[in-house]
Amino acid sequence: MGIPAISVPAYPFSSLSLAAAIALSAVCGCAGVPAVGPLDPGLDKTVRPILALPENAAKALAPSNDRDWTADLAVLSRAEFNGDLVTVRNIRNCTYRTAEDYDVAHYDKTFDLNKIESLDFVVVPFLEMPALAHIAVSFGFEGDEYLGVSVEIRKEKGEQYAALKGVLRQFELMYVVADERDMIRVCTDQCLRGVYVYRANAPKEVVRAMFVDVMQRVNALAERPEFYHTFTNNCTTNIVRHINHLGTGSVPYDYRVLMPGHFDRLVYDLDMIEKKASFEQTRLAARVNRRVYEYAERADFSAAIRR
Repeated sequence: MGIPAISVPAYPFSSLSLAAAIALSAVCGCAGVPAVGPLDPGLDKTVRPILALPENAAKALAPSNDRDWTADLAVLSRAEFNGDLVTVRNIRNCTYRTAEDYDVAHYDKTFDLNKIESLDFVVVPFLEMPALAHIAVSFGFEGDEYLGVSVEIRKEKGEQYAALKGVLRQFELMYVVADERDMIRVCTDQCLRGVYVYRANAPKEVVRAMFVDVMQRVNALAERPEFYHTFTNNCTTNIVRHINHLGTGSVPYDYRVLMPGHFDRLVYDLDMIEKKASFEQTRLAARVNRRVYEYAERADFSAAIRR
């Protein structure tokens, strides 16, 4: 499609909105990372990163793809373009016993851009703070084939998410390209979160362009790593940039981008998703947890959870 890889400018929010978001995010994980648990006494999770700043100052100088990563985030994906065919290398396909105990596997797969059919927004609200959520996307192809993409922090071994560390350049950004069963089941089965899958109102040519744009960003990050930022370079802001970069409509600067637990309401109000009679009915129909448990081992998992 000839779409250039996108740049990542800061996402402008008012200082008041930023302050509110800092307060809200103090206890929550982000970008696919399970929250550590209830807030420790004395805001310990916020204080600990401050105490560790001297030893972590060197890390903040430059992002790197060469660190001691957790096994599930150790391998970067890449996309190889050959006309209408895109071969995606290192698609993650983990099998989980718990969120921290899993077997890691990867596979390669070639996708025909002429067979792309759909885009879904995947919204995973945080149990501790429903105003916040992780946002991912899933691309659908003919034959009920789906490929998930989740923008996350790239955790090192022994590392835990903290919102302040995300502001202080302590995490790298990663586009996790994953088998959809992996991407969804780690949220429903291991993190015990609600998962909502919304079909985007987008023609195939727009979905195709966004897929290419996302895969080019995957390649760019493999060559030029970036720091994750809690508010300006996270799961939601990257997805919004991909949408806005296509020039076919835009997501405005809105508190529901900063507080993505309301992202589904935002795209509903913008007519960017398929609707039922009301938002509440649309959201109820989009929740896939029961079907994920029921069809967890089926070969047609992705098709089954959408029925």
